[in-house]
Amino acid sequence: MNKHARLQKPRAFEADYYGWTMDQAAAVRAGRFDLVDRENLAEEIESLGKSEKREIESRLVLVLLHLLKWHFQPDKRKGGWEASIKIHRKRLTKIIGENPSLKHYPAEEMPHAYMEARLAAERETGIAYEAFPEACPYSVAQVLDERFFPDGPAA
Repeated sequence: MNKHARLQKPRAFEADYYGWTMDQAAAVRAGRFDLVDRENLAEEIESLGKSEKREIESRLVLVLLHLLKWHFQPDKRKGGWEASIKIHRKRLTKIIGENPSLKHYPAEEMPHAYMEARLAAERETGIAYEAFPEACPYSVAQVLDERFFPDGPAA
């Protein structure tokens, strides 16, 4: 199928998502906005932005989980926890660097992410949920600071 045939008969969004994306890209590049599925395309673009927020949320939970484990189980500290904290911090910093409009999002998301991390920490450590502080004991700056570890990094 050549490019022009594609522009004349775009595929339906639900029937062939990949084909639909290629048709939409071809229509936009050709300036054929009459062939653009505006509503679905707008939703997909919004979804791309939301996926960046979900990525921040996920990474934030993982950093907080491992910080809690590090903090509340000093006798069980492992290199894997330290590596996880460092890896997810770097990814958070990268996402925020690539999306400056989301630089304040970790602070907005912190209470929810902490609650999830607290639940996961209870499940993974056997320590009662109530034993962890009700509010996050770490600031956003600490969570993102590659040098910060509660009670210091591993020896």
